[in-house]
Amino acid sequence: MTDNHLDVRIDEDVAVLTLNRPAKLNALDVHTRVLLAQTIRRFGAGDRVRGIVLTGAGRAFSAGEDLQQVPATFDEIRVAFATFHDITRAILETKVPVIAAVNGIAVGGASEITLCCDTRVGSPAAEYFQPENHRGIIISNASSILLRRLVRNHAMRIILGSNRIGADEARRIGLLDEIVAPETLVGRAAEVARQWNSDPRTTALHLGLLRPRPEDIEAAFAREDEAARLAWESGAFSEGVEGFWAAKNAAPPAPAPSNRDRRR
Repeated sequence: MTDNHLDVRIDEDVAVLTLNRPAKLNALDVHTRVLLAQTIRRFGAGDRVRGIVLTGAGRAFSAGEDLQQVPATFDEIRVAFATFHDITRAILETKVPVIAAVNGIAVGGASEITLCCDTRVGSPAAEYFQPENHRGIIISNASSILLRRLVRNHAMRIILGSNRIGADEARRIGLLDEIVAPETLVGRAAEVARQWNSDPRTTALHLGLLRPRPEDIEAAFAREDEAARLAWESGAFSEGVEGFWAAKNAAPPAPAPSNRDRRR
């Protein structure tokens, strides 16, 4: 099944959800975020599949929030945050393992979505990038606790410094649990889901014990929402997004393909 920006297929007994907007680096608009949460819940009950794999089409996992649909009011920011938060909530409510297959760069909110997955398998092209602090935007998806839970004090430089984290470093600090060849990435992620869910009766119970507590996640959402409000009222959000588009529009255009490139 394909819905514009989300491709859904069943690989034997694992649901593979592919963010499918490669021309936009799989940027997440509101519609896609709502659909993704709904689809995760549809398969997360465990009565149809043994696991869920989340990946991206093309060369990116996802560029994060679609800034071409940037919120113009704080009410729109609240909706944007709520739709991101609900993806985290949907993943943590599942009774089956959710595996992030990180095929390329994961930016901002998309990077944060992988943090609540039960493991992250990456290709050598996997890259994490949290630019929010330099764009006047606040982190979301309960990443304020999930990132530190995974990488401890590395969270400070990842968020405050907006450092790009390549696959090898991501593996070293705990953002990725495994790196595999690109052609085997989704298959390996599905294999992990099957291995981990050998007995759905106990797997669901262990997921509930090992994942963060729902009350801690909801408290993180509330703190992130309040920080977003303060960023909006200070003007940091509007200035950061304006600066992003000014820099993007000032960048020189990509060179046209040569005749040799066209023949390939």
